[in-house]
Amino acid sequence: MNKNNDPMGRAISDYYRTGTAGRLRVFSPMFEEDEIPLETLFRTYDTMPAIERRAIDMAQGRTLDVGAASGCHSLALQERGIGVTAIDISPLAVETMRLRGVSDARLQDFFTMEGERYDTILMLMNGIGIAGTLERLPEWFGRLDKVLAEGGQVLCDSSDISYVFEGELPDMEYYGEQSFWMEYEDTVGEPFPWLYIDADTLKQVAAENGYRAEVVAEGEHYDFLARITRK
Repeated sequence: MNKNNDPMGRAISDYYRTGTAGRLRVFSPMFEEDEIPLETLFRTYDTMPAIERRAIDMAQGRTLDVGAASGCHSLALQERGIGVTAIDISPLAVETMRLRGVSDARLQDFFTMEGERYDTILMLMNGIGIAGTLERLPEWFGRLDKVLAEGGQVLCDSSDISYVFEGELPDMEYYGEQSFWMEYEDTVGEPFPWLYIDADTLKQVAAENGYRAEVVAEGEHYDFLARITRK
């Protein structure tokens, strides 16, 4: 991803530098246009949703914050004395994290990571969605094999979006496989796949790949926090 094709990164950078920003718009073939309020990407621990606070509380040891965006979770961890590496594929987001004081912010794709291992891997804001599809989840678990330390844990949240379809699921492979693109002012991002996975399916796929998934917290709107460990 380059800076000219990075609407979220540009929005994060503008908001950090000026305290204000335009609309970060989100589009999907399945849903109406939405918007990400920029201030929510700069929230502190006290203003995070309960399941995110729970994840911060459960983090321990060397921690990897995947898709860290502006670094709000990494900063909360640093305040607790936890060593954290924050990664994102957005150059402007990484630049902003460094300016905000994230001590180890890297431009890095999770799917190409290897060589370093972490006790906790944090994937919040529907973070497991980076897998994109159910078909790619085994590759996601395969990457865990390379970066999750012995006895380590993954803390990730997702949502069961079946409620959106009011009991009549669409005719598609899996209703949680969606696609989106973002726009910020004159910057238009490329479409990307995103996975919303229900808890039962996550448990099943985890077991098939040698892991155990358990729900440790539930949110107010069909969302949940899962803890994933090796069997």
